[in-house]
Amino acid sequence: MKPLEIDCISKTYGAHQALSDLSFTVPRGELFGFVGSNGAGKTTTMRIAVGVLAPDAGEVRWGDVPVGQQEAARFGYMPEERGLYPKMTVAKQLVYLGRLHGMSSADARASMLRWTERLRIEQHRDKTVDALSLGNQQRVQLAAALVHDPDVLVLDEPFSGLDPMAVDDMSDVLLDKAAQGVPVLFSSHQLELVERLCHRVGVVRAGRLVAEGTLEELRRAQGGDHLAIEVDADGDGWARACAAVASFRREGDRLLIELSAGHDENDVLRAATEAGRVRHLSRQRPGLTELFRDLVDVRPMEGDAQ
Repeated sequence: MKPLEIDCISKTYGAHQALSDLSFTVPRGELFGFVGSNGAGKTTTMRIAVGVLAPDAGEVRWGDVPVGQQEAARFGYMPEERGLYPKMTVAKQLVYLGRLHGMSSADARASMLRWTERLRIEQHRDKTVDALSLGNQQRVQLAAALVHDPDVLVLDEPFSGLDPMAVDDMSDVLLDKAAQGVPVLFSSHQLELVERLCHRVGVVRAGRLVAEGTLEELRRAQGGDHLAIEVDADGDGWARACAAVASFRREGDRLLIELSAGHDENDVLRAATEAGRVRHLSRQRPGLTELFRDLVDVRPMEGDAQ
């Protein structure tokens, strides 16, 4: 298996800059989570990755080879908008798609049987797609991306609308494909799921990649652990005046504090006790949801210097 490389791609739609010099690599055998707010450029990136759209600049490579029609045929693509034939049965549709990718009729049928069983939709093989629930349509869409045994997977919001059992089934499939050496790129707004599954994460904002790495690397880049503190005090003025507080955000009764360089929790504790009774103080390791919020929200935290 070879890596998928996104190299300095840009794309504009009229006056709108959808992507700007966006680059990242998904090595073989890696689950790469691609996250961002609505309209950030995730779907455009994925469409360019599989050859549905052409970039205005930059290129997509599979290994050292630019992705063309021949290379894209070895990709499995799951679009956010379902791209299935609604009046065709599940079985006929999957066999047809396998044949389009060059499989023999026998191999395509065997693959259809295998994936419909693996994804627990074997009882729906003879039903048309539009007769299925949205969750089962999503399972069929994944089977369509997998039926030709692709060497790269590009999945746009594959977990959307799934119940917990279906999420587990799809997670297991993605982990298995990565274990086989397949580069897996997927987007999702379910950040806890991305955090649990992915080896690395890329965060896109307004068409630019603003962070990339493992969860631990993203934590370090964003200042590491935070302090959570609850103080019986008249307002948050003590935190604004404290040199140990680089920035803070209120979450319920607590302040979530980023420490200034060269300071520790004892410096914050001293300032807090002068302001009032400290009810709670702990270190918190930010999860992907919090890191995402910090990376995509360009507004300053309350205590940031102006």
